[in-house]
Amino acid sequence: MKALLLFALTGLFAASMAITAQAADEKVPHVVFVTGDEEYRSEESMPMLAKILKRDYGFKVTVCYSLAEDGTIDPDNLRSITGIEALDDADLMVLFTRFRDLPDEQFNHFLNYVKTGKPIVGFRTATHAFKFDNNKKHSAWGWRGEKIAQLLGQNWITHHGHFGDGHQFLTDITIAPGEKQHPILRGVKPFQAYSWLYHVQGGGDKLRGDAQPLMIGRALISGHEKAGKTDRYPLTNPVAWTKTYEGDDGVRGRVFFSTAAHPFDFKDESARKLSINGMLWALGMEDRIPAEGANVEFVGEYDPNNSGYGNKPNPKDRFKPNRKPEEI
Repeated sequence: MKALLLFALTGLFAASMAITAQAADEKVPHVVFVTGDEEYRSEESMPMLAKILKRDYGFKVTVCYSLAEDGTIDPDNLRSITGIEALDDADLMVLFTRFRDLPDEQFNHFLNYVKTGKPIVGFRTATHAFKFDNNKKHSAWGWRGEKIAQLLGQNWITHHGHFGDGHQFLTDITIAPGEKQHPILRGVKPFQAYSWLYHVQGGGDKLRGDAQPLMIGRALISGHEKAGKTDRYPLTNPVAWTKTYEGDDGVRGRVFFSTAAHPFDFKDESARKLSINGMLWALGMEDRIPAEGANVEFVGEYDPNNSGYGNKPNPKDRFKPNRKPEEI
């Protein structure tokens, strides 16, 4: 009897140890959203996506913001991103910044993350995420810098023009030939975007590294077309792609990038599916993307301001004032 009891207890102990080991192996991913742009309301769209990840996948999520001295969100503060040290514990960095000029004590957290070869998701102005007017030793990471291009696939070149920002669709977006079965595109349908098309390839320019376009945009209105420059700046260009980059130890990290990230674009279900699917793929979790794509129903309300700068006369074309970071 004692032998049977001992055997049973030994079995329970072994099972408990196995469950504990399994739990340790199944660490909840920590996704850190680094926001800070004066134009596209990343301070509104990225928390919306973070809430979806937390609700449906139980991920730990952190959103970092550019803040004013009183703790309110201030995208016009180019020289600080509060909370960026969260990257030290991140499993995925989601980058949506524009022209940030960070001091070393903040930018080093970004550099250290990139050294690890961990995955990255980037949106729109992350092609020109930094612009080091003050901290010039990092200029290769800045506007038109080659390091940011090698990391994400391209740097800033030009776009086809604003034309009624937020009041009309400016780009038709379709699935790239041969890519319909890619896990990121599960449940994603062609859609029209308020984003004016970014030029990233063609006319002598090329996406960097092993970049593979997933979705192609066609400019519906183009300043370059009006100027007769479509040989240099074609009317069609990739708007979403995957690639890899190499960390310091040779580890290759996955990268997903989308240039379609106007605040109103995220009202479209396909734009949200593309984004959430892209994050799951970057984490190596494509097996958790359903055949119909991720569930992207909003958590609460998503009613962002239009894109625009602080000098726009309509308050709804500027960032919302007096808002403090919300708990997610």
